[in-house]
Amino acid sequence: MSTMKIKKGDTVRIIAGKDKDKEGKVLSIDKKNGRLVVEGANMVTKHAKPSAANQNGGIIQKEAALDISNVMYVHKGKPTRIGFKIENDKKVRFAKSTGEVID
Repeated sequence: MSTMKIKKGDTVRIIAGKDKDKEGKVLSIDKKNGRLVVEGANMVTKHAKPSAANQNGGIIQKEAALDISNVMYVHKGKPTRIGFKIENDKKVRFAKSTGEVID
């Protein structure tokens, strides 16, 4: 994959899958595989053995990775596509729906 248009900390809306139309913050991104983890979405059940970090072990609910194609960036409450443009000799992201610079 060339350039990641979504970054850690962005707010995204899920557009496909079991959690369609949920919104959340991006917690982590795997650029190599084109996947990301969204806060509170795509929850899975994991059976954990007791360890130093988790004394009791047991069943844990945690977020699983989604494909990056299944999410859209949310700008001012609406999902939008993201583009790149050069502004003042710097490459910046902008929302295609409004044309406003994101960062």
